[in-house]
Amino acid sequence: MFEKLMATAVLPASDLGRAKAWWHDVLGRDPVYEDLEGMGLFYDVGGTIVMVYRTEFAGTAGNTAFNLMTDDLDRDMTALRTHGVVFADYDMPGLKTVDGVAELGDERSAWFTDSEGNIFAIGQLSPEMMERAMQMRRSSAGSA
Repeated sequence: MFEKLMATAVLPASDLGRAKAWWHDVLGRDPVYEDLEGMGLFYDVGGTIVMVYRTEFAGTAGNTAFNLMTDDLDRDMTALRTHGVVFADYDMPGLKTVDGVAELGDERSAWFTDSEGNIFAIGQLSPEMMERAMQMRRSSAGSA
């Protein structure tokens, strides 16, 4: 069972044209494949395939839909801001942001929305957690 299993991330979009422009203009990504029926866009983000598909339910989830890991949160937040990204500020038990950034022990995170209202997180892991994530990636790539 699952001998050739592969997982992808899936994000909804109510307007694929707008989503495609946002992915290009903000994240610097172009689709690696477009569904011929115009119902889905496929992106490669750090080796993970992300399918963006058309649905009327885009942006309705109140939780983080997609997580990005970086080695330099400040650099990448500055770059995203130059493309019009606005980071959310939170002040609730267990999570408070300052200028969009939550300090979570050795890790730092920030949240923003895409053109479709999906919540993205971007975080800078501790060096130990980043190494662990890279090890998990290498291990799973070897078992595919």
